[in-house]
Amino acid sequence: MMAEASDFVEIPLSGPVNATVQPPGSKSITNRALICAALADGPSLLQGALDSEDTQVMVRALQSLGVAVRHDTKQREIAVEGTRGVIPARQADLFLANSGTSLRFLTAICTLGEGQFRLDGTPRMRERPIQDLVDALNRLGANVRTELPTGCPPVIVEAHGLPGGETEISGEISSQFLSGLLMAAPYARRDVTLLVRGDLVSKPYVEMTLAVMKAFGVTGENEAFQRLSVRSGQMYRGRTYAIEPDASAATYFFAAAAVTQGRITVTGLGENSLQGDVRFVDCLAAMGCEVTMGDDQITVEGRPLRGISVDMNAISDTVPTLAVVALFAEGPTLIRGVKHIRHKETDRIHALALELRRLGAQVEEFEDGLRIIPASYHPAEIHTYQDHRMAMSFAIAGLRIPGIKILDPGCTAKTYPEFFEDLRAIIRP
Repeated sequence: MMAEASDFVEIPLSGPVNATVQPPGSKSITNRALICAALADGPSLLQGALDSEDTQVMVRALQSLGVAVRHDTKQREIAVEGTRGVIPARQADLFLANSGTSLRFLTAICTLGEGQFRLDGTPRMRERPIQDLVDALNRLGANVRTELPTGCPPVIVEAHGLPGGETEISGEISSQFLSGLLMAAPYARRDVTLLVRGDLVSKPYVEMTLAVMKAFGVTGENEAFQRLSVRSGQMYRGRTYAIEPDASAATYFFAAAAVTQGRITVTGLGENSLQGDVRFVDCLAAMGCEVTMGDDQITVEGRPLRGISVDMNAISDTVPTLAVVALFAEGPTLIRGVKHIRHKETDRIHALALELRRLGAQVEEFEDGLRIIPASYHPAEIHTYQDHRMAMSFAIAGLRIPGIKILDPGCTAKTYPEFFEDLRAIIRP
């Protein structure tokens, strides 16, 4: 049995897992689809939508902006009445918790309205930079500012529609800045051209944004992630839209197969997934696992693991998962190219180093990654820093290391409220 208390969950050891699972809907796709559906001409029905803190935050914010949204959590469906690009509310004070997608997307979307909008979040959100997005919107003719001198939220939008034109945006902190600009762009008064300064992080998420936009009837041009453009005058069209299972959530189950030398099949994801994080299985294959990828399912079979050196810039949300798998490999694992994850729900590079060392691993921390050297491990209480990915990743370590307690397990509600129940279901004593 998985020992539980309100402040911790103790993970039981597991033999080789053998299960077929389907994680809940993708948070990233759900929140993008919600934006497109809200701005669309006509109603939309989002099927398989995720019910989590991040999606609830987005739903409540859209409702505060005057959009009719009905979330049927039992059916995993969200019905949205599109506004044809109009923001009905003239004023709103939006509390967006620590949902980066919600705050960044809605900062861009609120510029389409008429009136004043304030966007704020948790203390951690007030430490997450947004100045590059603010500057990019202002170069398009918007009137946006941060309330504090730090370049972080709260954000104030004095909205009078978005004039459009050409703007620069840094690619080095978050691809969500670019995604927010792209989704707002068709409703600008002029065509929008976005010039990316520096190397863009997490490129697959921008590809996902363009794919969701296209599914709702709006096309954008992408020239090697350096110049992106969207024609003005296009309009999203309401539709029924099926949301894929969350590929980032699937990585925890693939990791369980890897560390227990078991077998996991995830259904609903495959070679043509919109989500770049399905490529996490390539890392596991490089470490020695057997991976079979079809059109609608992916199977990972665990094998003896070896350490690897990998640039995870494109799949950076999966860094905590791979860091835990690396504990059980032969030889060190080097993860690099992920400096930007220091600006996530916590500084993930530093937090990973601290908690891996707490287990007994040797860890070298770099500005853009870390090197993990396997060692002998011991029981530990894992601090999660209010970060859902820290909690879910280190739970996988508990399948092999006795006495692992995950503190503040409730933080997984951000993207995967049922995570510990679903993990319990695959454990084999």
